[in-house]
Amino acid sequence: MKKLTRRGANIEEAISAALKTLGVMREQVKVEVIDKGKKGFLGFGAKEAEVTVTVTEVIGISPALEDATESAPKSKNPEVLSPLTNTSEELEDHAILPSEKHEDDLAEQPSDKNAIIETENYLKQISEGMGINDFQITSQVDGKYVTFQLESKKAALLIGKRGQTLNALQQLSQLVTNKYASQFKVVRIDVGDYRDRREQSLEQLAERMADKAVRSGRKVQLEPMPSYERKVIHNALSNRLDIETFSEGSDPYRYLTIEPIR
Repeated sequence: MKKLTRRGANIEEAISAALKTLGVMREQVKVEVIDKGKKGFLGFGAKEAEVTVTVTEVIGISPALEDATESAPKSKNPEVLSPLTNTSEELEDHAILPSEKHEDDLAEQPSDKNAIIETENYLKQISEGMGINDFQITSQVDGKYVTFQLESKKAALLIGKRGQTLNALQQLSQLVTNKYASQFKVVRIDVGDYRDRREQSLEQLAERMADKAVRSGRKVQLEPMPSYERKVIHNALSNRLDIETFSEGSDPYRYLTIEPIR
C-alpha cells in the first residue's frame, strides 16, 4: 500500500502535490490531515498544511475483466477492436510503468539548488530596496538546515533594532525557500557574527532575570521574542533548580516567563 506525506500552502495544495507524485486520482486515496496550517499575517507566523495520503485502490485489470477478455468473441472487423479484446501488450503500450512515472515525478520536483537561488535573489531585491548596494550573500546547506550569510558595510540596517529586521528577513526567506524546495527546510540568516553575539547577550540576560525573579519572589516576563531566541533562554536556565521557564502569548508576540520555585 503506497503512502506519502506532503506539505503545501493549504490542505488542497498538499493533497494535489501528493496525488501528482503518486500518479493517482482523488477518489483512489485516503487523506489524513496532519496539520491544517495557517496563513499568518503579512507573511509572519504562516505555517504550511501537512497531509498523509494513502492509496486505497490499486489501478489495474480486475480478474473478472481478464476472464471476460479470454472468453470474449473476436471482432469480425479486424480494424475495430473491442475494449475486451485488447492484449496485455497493447495495454502496456498505453500504460505508464511505475518506474517511468516515478522518474517523471522526480524530474518535475523543484531542486534545493533552485530554492537557494530564488531565496538569494529575493534577499538581493530587498537589500536594493533598502539602499544597500554592496550586499554580498553566501549560503550553506546541511540536511534540512540552510544558512544564508549576509555581508554589507550597512549591516546595521539589515539587523535592525535588537535583530527585528534580521528576524523578519529570516521568516520571509523561509517562506520563499520552502516554496521552491523539494523538502521542508529550516532557514537561518546571519550578518557577520550577530547571531553568536545575540545568543551570548540572551544568555547573560537570562541569568540576570532569573536572579531578579528569585530575589523578588515574583515571576519576570521578558519581551516578545522569536521561538529560537526563547529556546536559547530556556537552554541557558535549564540546569537551575530555583526557577522554571515557560512561554506565553501568541506569535509574533509570544514571550518567555521566568518564575521562581518556592
